[in-house]
Amino acid sequence: MSVDTDPRRRRLEPDARRGQILACAVRLFGARPYADVSTTDVAREAGVARGLINHYFGTKKQLYLEVVRVMVTVPGVAVERLPDGDLRTRVDASVTWFLDVVSRHRDSWLAAVTAGDMGHDADVARVLTEAEEVAADSVLVAVGLADATTCRAELRGMIRAYGGLAISTAREWLQRGALDRDQVHLLLTATLLTIVEQVYPAIVGSARAAQAGGTGSGRRTAIGTVSSRAQS
Repeated sequence: MSVDTDPRRRRLEPDARRGQILACAVRLFGARPYADVSTTDVAREAGVARGLINHYFGTKKQLYLEVVRVMVTVPGVAVERLPDGDLRTRVDASVTWFLDVVSRHRDSWLAAVTAGDMGHDADVARVLTEAEEVAADSVLVAVGLADATTCRAELRGMIRAYGGLAISTAREWLQRGALDRDQVHLLLTATLLTIVEQVYPAIVGSARAAQAGGTGSGRRTAIGTVSSRAQS
């Protein structure tokens, strides 16, 4: 007896069916522009009635937003599975994970981060911004700075900037062929290590020095004022 392993022709649980529809949408939106993909196309690819697309995702745009979200958002499991070890080990593993994911889903990932003809849509921009913050949280956990409070805004700004660098560098590899994977890995690893080991500590040191100097200056001013009044 043959076993039908095609999920499009088997009865699936709701979560599995939703995931299967989403996987088909990821492939289609990765291969064609937003305007060239219809919910009918997705339903045909998934082997389901078009009504199921609306049931699980709503409109075509809502489905597309979910595709972008799943392509650009770092899942919690990625951080949970990082190996124990020193900073360099965890940074190396984090960069390796990122490059594995973007290369495995090359077309869909590139379509998501560039957003194609939906690049100026406010909802797409919101999804990309939310993903940027999730990615920053994940990197901070990976490098052991999730609970850092000193110069927190500056730290998050640097990590978000690093996320932009990671995307641009991956595009230089996958889209333009200007860099190979080893070069991208080296660039991203060295940059993140430099931020954590040199740049952030320098910013913290400068902030503390400025604070100490300001406090001292304030104290001296106050003492001078008191002394002046006493003399008068």
